Amino acid sequence: MLDQILGFDFSAFVWSEETVTRILDFIGTFAFAISGIRLASTKQMDWFGAYVLGVTTAVGGGTLRDLFLGTTPFWMLQPSYMIITFVALLYVYIFRKIVIRTAPTVFIFDAIGLGLFMVVGVDKTLAMGFPSWVAVIMGTVTGSFGGLLRDIILNVTPLICRQDIYALACIAGGVIYTLMLRFVPIDTVYAQLISAGMVILIRILAAHYHWHLPQLKGIDSSH
Repeated sequence: MLDQILGFDFSAFVWSEETVTRILDFIGTFAFAISGIRLASTKQMDWFGAYVLGVTTAVGGGTLRDLFLGTTPFWMLQPSYMIITFVALLYVYIFRKIVIRTAPTVFIFDAIGLGLFMVVGVDKTLAMGFPSWVAVIMGTVTGSFGGLLRDIILNVTPLICRQDIYALACIAGGVIYTLMLRFVPIDTVYAQLISAGMVILIRILAAHYHWHLPQLKGIDSSH
């Protein structure tokens, strides 16, 4: 039963690229779900509304990626993502004093989800035979689009549309990952972890040092 829910064959469990990718996928789902549920609490949503927002944040990017790639959205093939999001909801409820009252919580979990989902998106795209540049784009979509949907539902300016280094962190991590796979003699698992870590690190450093791209300023109407 558990094998069917999680998509693992525990009787023949081995550490492999596929296994690590699945684990990263689950951790990323949990992290993004928490970021959505945590923000739902600021809007005084009920449990169901918070759960829907958590699911949207967790599967939104991967859904768009799969639609672009012409395959069935991943969450429709097994219930694990719905279950993980429910576990995230319980986690926020049980530890709400820590999760809700700690200001950086959303940022931390969002950064973790961003990095892990980038790797998952790149891996799936490459496995389907697409070139590296498409994989980088799909990795960025996987990592960033769920947060975009979350922010739109909450009626706030999406992170991807602000000055924050957000999608660019995914692009940088995706480029690093694809270059490592092609030119560096390193185990794929280590390449996955390093690349995801780079995305998370870039997000943290960008926030700490206020890195951002120049603003696109409009034409002054008085001139």
